[in-house]
Amino acid sequence: MAAGAAAGAAIAKAIKVSGMLIRVEPEEFSKLLNRAKDPLIVVAEGGIFGRNYLYLMSYKGLTFFTRSGAPLPLPGGAELVKAGRIWIPG
Repeated sequence: MAAGAAAGAAIAKAIKVSGMLIRVEPEEFSKLLNRAKDPLIVVAEGGIFGRNYLYLMSYKGLTFFTRSGAPLPLPGGAELVKAGRIWIPG
C-alpha cells in the first residue's frame, strides 16, 4: 500500500515539475509543427515490441507530445534534439 502511495506521489511531483503536457494524435501534432515558426522538437525512439517515435514540442506556451509508429515529416526550419528517452508521467 505504501509503495502505491509513494508511486502516486512521485507521478504527481513529476507532473508538477514538467508543467502542463498535452497528448495529441500524430496528425494533430503535424498540424502544430506546420504552424510553428522554427520549432524546437525533442525526438526519441522507443518500444519494446515494436519501434515507435516520440515527439515533444512547445507551442504558444503549451507542451505537446505524440507517439507515432512511423517517423513524422518535420519542417525544414525545425531544430531537433535527439533524446535517449522521453518519459511522460501518468
